[in-house]
Amino acid sequence: MRHRVLRTSALILLLFIPAFAQTAPPEKKTAPKAKAPQPTVADAVKFMNDAEATLKQASIKQARADWVNQNFITDDTEAMSADANNVLIAETTKLAEQATRFDKLKLPPELARKFRLLKLSLPMPAPSNAREREELTKVQVSMQSDYGKGKYCPPSAPDKCLLLPQIEKIMASSTDPEQLKEVWVGWHKVGAPMRDRYTRFAGLSNKGAREMGFADTGAMWRENYDMSADQFEQDVERLWQQVRPLYLSLHAYVRAQLVKKYGPQVVPPDGMIPAHLLGNMWAQEWGNIYPLVAPANADKGYDLTKLLEEKKTTPVQLVKYGEGFFTSLGFAPLPQTFWERSLLVKPQDRDVVCHASAWDIDAQEDVRLKMCIQVRDEDFITVHHELGHNFYQRAYRKQPLLFEDSANDGFHEAIGDTMALSAVTPEYLHQVGLLPQVPRTSNDIPFLLREALDKVAFLPFGLRIDRWRWQVFNGKIKPQDYEKAWWQMINQYQGLSAPVPRSEADFDAGAKYHIPSNTPYVRYFLARIYQFQFQRALCKTAGYTGPLYRCSIYGNKAAGEKLAKALAMGKSRPWQEVMFEMTGEKEGDASAMMEYFAPLKQWLDEQNKGQKIGW
Repeated sequence: MRHRVLRTSALILLLFIPAFAQTAPPEKKTAPKAKAPQPTVADAVKFMNDAEATLKQASIKQARADWVNQNFITDDTEAMSADANNVLIAETTKLAEQATRFDKLKLPPELARKFRLLKLSLPMPAPSNAREREELTKVQVSMQSDYGKGKYCPPSAPDKCLLLPQIEKIMASSTDPEQLKEVWVGWHKVGAPMRDRYTRFAGLSNKGAREMGFADTGAMWRENYDMSADQFEQDVERLWQQVRPLYLSLHAYVRAQLVKKYGPQVVPPDGMIPAHLLGNMWAQEWGNIYPLVAPANADKGYDLTKLLEEKKTTPVQLVKYGEGFFTSLGFAPLPQTFWERSLLVKPQDRDVVCHASAWDIDAQEDVRLKMCIQVRDEDFITVHHELGHNFYQRAYRKQPLLFEDSANDGFHEAIGDTMALSAVTPEYLHQVGLLPQVPRTSNDIPFLLREALDKVAFLPFGLRIDRWRWQVFNGKIKPQDYEKAWWQMINQYQGLSAPVPRSEADFDAGAKYHIPSNTPYVRYFLARIYQFQFQRALCKTAGYTGPLYRCSIYGNKAAGEKLAKALAMGKSRPWQEVMFEMTGEKEGDASAMMEYFAPLKQWLDEQNKGQKIGW
């Protein structure tokens, strides 16, 4: 800086005192600055080794701080989590910037992949400016904490506030449309105070993404699928079009049954279904309304919740069922620290983030489950899903840091879901002693309908969450239109309507955990597709030849070996190669899902004759 000031003063003298300049002694020439040596492949290897070591330490500290924050929500733990997250983001951002000096080097494929993944490793890219980066992390942690502390205090009993698990019970069991509307509106108020912070969050995150060479945060997320952002969006649309006819058939059938229950003045016979009537706060899965839409005289053959209650199953025992599924395939049991450090029951003395999640603290053996377990069918399935994450995390723990992840994030979600496909079969429940005898095949339509109410109903929800965010990040959706665009997408993709009029004073996006936590969501849509693809391949390996929806791979070591081999690859290869290893196919394919539900699709179409399809 000082050298530049002196050069500027000399220039002023030359311009305004030319006579003096001509007689002044000639300026001494300084030697040209030596060029920095060109980096070598050996330099790149050392840089990456050091970077992975640095990031591993920072990520362990961040994971521990975030674990404490989500399990003991206070202002102090919130600050601790934000600080640790800020350090991790700062380190990653700095290393990603430093890595650009190796851009022109021809690197070995594995090393080149690591450099690319380093740039893509942050779901929340942050500006290089320290003040803005700190602001970004504090905003994100504050939104997540607000969600965790969220509650609804009924006007009739303001001193008896309801937490989300209690609200979800009402949504799952009540058939009073006014009560459902009241709690729906009450919970969704949690999002409104986040609106301005989310706008600021999106702007800061976009700035960080652009500094790293991406168009915006959403484009950066989509680049993480071993194809361009545009190619990925097109591929997702291809998968949606494969399954959309099945969703439309299910929507029409459910709407007709709800008209019978609530009347045409509540549910329009040819229009959209009010979102609060589907048994779930976000209408993302509809399984809780199965009793309202079940076929006449239907007998699913068993009630899993009742089976668990009859066995006096505890939350720990529920998790033991999930662990037993994986060990039956040949996987090692969970470490003792899992049982000592996991959170399985909602504490009575403090707020926690109850949203179920699987944790990998040290990328080795310290895996944990955080879940406020209720002994019911839904949680039985969720446990199998979450443990799928934990066993995946252990499978790739021998990979280098940047490969310690699933082939793509849809794989991580799909593995547990694949296990759950076996776990809901009557064959599996019979094998583990929960079901006295396997029901007749005449019960298959009720079983498939119950499954579709969760698996199929979820598809457009899983797609539109990130479609909304992608357009927020790229500017197509302006802050003043957040709520309007949110509901336009719900209308378009799900065929659902808001229970009450919404305005831009609301921010219903914030009432869904993955928005304030900044968790990319299209992974769940992909998982709904991949799980059937994985299941079909594993069942074939197991030698199963019956209907896909009746297949359980429980206890089959050949299927377990095939699964373990794919999981151990982590993110070391493009996901298409891992998909090929697992299924023999190099792209996502929804035909397995359509095969699984084929008998139901035929039955739904028969029931829907004379009914309008769509809205």
